[in-house]
Amino acid sequence: MLNLGSLVGPVTGLLDKFIEDKDVKNKLAHEVATMSERHAQELAKGQMEINKTEAAHKSLFVAGWRPAVGWTCCLGMASNFLLIPMANFALALAESEVVVPLLNTGEMMPVLMGMLGLGAMRTYEKKQGVQRDK
Repeated sequence: MLNLGSLVGPVTGLLDKFIEDKDVKNKLAHEVATMSERHAQELAKGQMEINKTEAAHKSLFVAGWRPAVGWTCCLGMASNFLLIPMANFALALAESEVVVPLLNTGEMMPVLMGMLGLGAMRTYEKKQGVQRDK
């Protein structure tokens, strides 16, 4: 991807050679210098519009992937720490030799901790009053 910031120096150097009016030259130099930031901002706005469209979609496969990941992690945690131990306890009371193995949550935990961490950071921002409102 082309880094527009790397073009600022050479372009402003050309402005010095071809434009004599300092006000016009400074205005053009400022336009060139802020071009990269404006471009990045437009890309971010476009992504925000895509996110809004996805979130408004009626299909859970489009709008519900974040909640689906959260509920999947919640179901895995509930299974490992509630359902499976209770089932094993009930099976032991029934004198059954069957033992339900725990799920391997090693791959799930980083995802869950990331989701919970982001939520905690947002709460911290709100308490500190530094959140950005729309």
